Amino acid sequence: MKKIEAVIKPFKLDEVKDALNEIGIQGITVSEVKGFGRQKGHTELYRGAEYVVDFLPKVKLEIIVGDALVPQVIETIEKSAKTGRIGDGKIFVTEVLEVVRIRTGERGEAAI
Repeated sequence: MKKIEAVIKPFKLDEVKDALNEIGIQGITVSEVKGFGRQKGHTELYRGAEYVVDFLPKVKLEIIVGDALVPQVIETIEKSAKTGRIGDGKIFVTEVLEVVRIRTGERGEAAI
């Protein structure tokens, strides 16, 4: 099993969610986060004063899937979240050792 974390632009969330739903992904955890990468924020003007916005609003998706689905999920997120402009985000994949469904006690891929 793998955990796929994707940090994307907030306005792309519905498009990504719908695309993942189409390929059969049922469970997603979504968090509103802030951060920066190469973009390094930007400056804004407020009441005549310029200030730096270091951390930009992003959305973080967390999805746990069986190993066989990983390439399809990555491709789906990549296609649906891409705008072609700086700040489109990143996708991270890590190993998941165990999953337990609290309600039933199911373990492993059956608990996903």
